[in-house]
Amino acid sequence: MLRIGIVLFEGITALDAVGPYEVLSRLPDVDLHFVAAEAGPVRTDDGILSLVADDELSELGDPEIVVVPGGWGTRRLVADGQLLSWLREAHSTSQWTTSVCTGALLLGAAGILEGLEATTHWSELETLRRYRARPVSRRVVEQDKVITAAGVSAGIDMALSLAAHVAGDTVAQSIQLAIEYDPQPPFDTGSLAKAPLEVRRAVQRMRHSGTSALEGQSGAGAQL
Repeated sequence: MLRIGIVLFEGITALDAVGPYEVLSRLPDVDLHFVAAEAGPVRTDDGILSLVADDELSELGDPEIVVVPGGWGTRRLVADGQLLSWLREAHSTSQWTTSVCTGALLLGAAGILEGLEATTHWSELETLRRYRARPVSRRVVEQDKVITAAGVSAGIDMALSLAAHVAGDTVAQSIQLAIEYDPQPPFDTGSLAKAPLEVRRAVQRMRHSGTSALEGQSGAGAQL
């Protein structure tokens, strides 16, 4: 049985967790848990949706796979001793330690990314240097047993790559077909390199607006 722990926290981005969940939950013989500092619901970064943690961090010992999503809430968690200690301990015995979006900042704060290439949301790539990681602008980055994914939707790509590692290409491809993951976006603006200036500026305005709204609700900080 393959034990998988997906970390939840207040201010999480829903797809960061749910995207990998949709892939990894379809692997054969898995025991998947949503875990958090306390069991129960956590509110996503838009303040609308709630996800529910099955277990407290301390209740999930030695997971084979760790998935750390991102979201606005990562800003305060980079100084959360309980979570960082759990990540270090889980990483010491895991087969794979992974992150999506700004979840990479939590891996960095735990000391897991030191000296490694890593990626995260484009707006926080340079922040990875603070944790002695080497930021690279790729959708999925594999370094030994650490896999980091770029922003939000890249978590699905990461999880499919991980599925291939643990169950083989045929299983991973079958999961991709089962969820009909065949991206054909209506616009070619899904990366910073492709998006025109006016679109990049619009995203920055959205981030600023979203930060103000979230801080008004819960005091969380400003990160995607």
